[in-house]
Amino acid sequence: MSDAAGTRTGIRSAHLVAAGIFLSRIAGLVREIVAAGYLGTSAVASVFRVALRLPNILQNLLGEGTLSASFIPVYSKLLEEGREEEAGRVAGGIFALLCAVAGALVLIGIFLAPALVRIFVPGYATRPELFELTTSAVRIVFPMTGLLVLSAWALGILNSHRRFFVPYVAPVLWNAAIIATLIAFGGRLDPAGLVKALAWGALVGGALQFGIQLPWVFALERALRIGWHTRLAGVREVVRNAGPAILGRGSVQLSGWIDLILISFLWAGAASVVGYAQTFYLLPISLFGMSVAAAELPELSRLYGDPHDALRARLSAGLRQIAFLVTPTLVGYIVLGDVIVAGLLQRGDFVSADTLIVHLTLAGFSIGLLAATSSRLYNSTFFALRDTKTPARIALLRVVLNAALGAALMIPLERVALQGRPLGVVGLAVGAGIASWVEWGLLRRSLRAKIGEFGAGAGKLARMVGAALPAALLARGIVALLPAQPPLLVAAIVLPLYGTLYFAGAYLLGLEEVALVLGRFGRRLRR
Repeated sequence: MSDAAGTRTGIRSAHLVAAGIFLSRIAGLVREIVAAGYLGTSAVASVFRVALRLPNILQNLLGEGTLSASFIPVYSKLLEEGREEEAGRVAGGIFALLCAVAGALVLIGIFLAPALVRIFVPGYATRPELFELTTSAVRIVFPMTGLLVLSAWALGILNSHRRFFVPYVAPVLWNAAIIATLIAFGGRLDPAGLVKALAWGALVGGALQFGIQLPWVFALERALRIGWHTRLAGVREVVRNAGPAILGRGSVQLSGWIDLILISFLWAGAASVVGYAQTFYLLPISLFGMSVAAAELPELSRLYGDPHDALRARLSAGLRQIAFLVTPTLVGYIVLGDVIVAGLLQRGDFVSADTLIVHLTLAGFSIGLLAATSSRLYNSTFFALRDTKTPARIALLRVVLNAALGAALMIPLERVALQGRPLGVVGLAVGAGIASWVEWGLLRRSLRAKIGEFGAGAGKLARMVGAALPAALLARGIVALLPAQPPLLVAAIVLPLYGTLYFAGAYLLGLEEVALVLGRFGRRLRR
């Protein structure tokens, strides 16, 4: 495949990933909007957040991140070499191993739910009503994460066959199950009963997310043979590479657990505030970082063993794609974040004080947004080079720094309040943003030592900021001209204007990415 053809393939694949992720994230936003109306930033809302996060040990340790690092590179290379029968047996062997390990951990998690709550949200142990409700919800939700691990296996199969849309749109069903539960029971159950119902809805959603992918898996992988194929070289390589990958994912899990521990000592609604802020924060990471990284991983894996020129070219092009769309998002979250949060969430029990604290928390996270999205592509490049150890070591350093900075900033800021909302969560978010840049710098240095110079280009990044910042400030001025208007109306006016001004500024500054985006849009209209 020529470089130009490879670039077109990567762009098309990234678009399919982004389309699937966009729909799933939109469904996630709808879920948050509905949940905010029923639960606001209450203690019960925090319980549901915690109940979803605690069992995520399975999804984080054995799910998409680990399989992307260990399974997809090996499986994709076997397909590229025409060894379909062996690829099917490797896929079946990994499925059997995942079923055994995930099943065992699900059972352990169900039985040890009270201990997990005491360990990872110790602040809840002093609040009996929160402790009991959280324990019950965790027991219901734990099997869901086992199903999501198997869903990640299906994603790995489909991605390696260059089928990107279905696995990334499948989480729409998970969100839809929770939304349906909120609508069906939100006005009929008390808050504690609603949390338990939502846990059951999440479990059903996990089953739907896995099941919807199976027809495509069976159609594409006709040589699938499920069994204990542990003697196969491919299975052994996947397991060997999974060790460092699990360590890296374990670092992410450890970071989340440390955050939970810290949050449990803050005001009762802190976990819900972080959850709302992360919904917005993770949207561009998924749309722009994950979409490019996921689409490029199979292609980069096929280049394994070749000279690094093509790999550097693909990496640099991917970084430019990411930066062009993440830069205005970062600036927008900081300058216009209150407009975004209020427009989508401010209704019912979610009031203006909640908008303010969520915006400030989102701004803190956004400090590291560009670094976090770029790091996704760096990790994919390491995985394609069969190096899962370096990202794992660097991730562990980020966890330590994140915890230290978050705790140091959280403690004094928790004593400060705006509109009755303590600012400790903002300190946690700022610490995470700074730690993301440290991780980015270490990953970049290590990768440059392996493959040579690469990057989006400092000049291009400066022009992107030069287009985004004036556009955001002009949009902020428009907000000042719309006093006392409904938040949704203000967002509907201001945010499209900001996007238009950014694209216009980028065009005037000579960023060719504008032509690429508009050119693709024009071609679609002509079709």
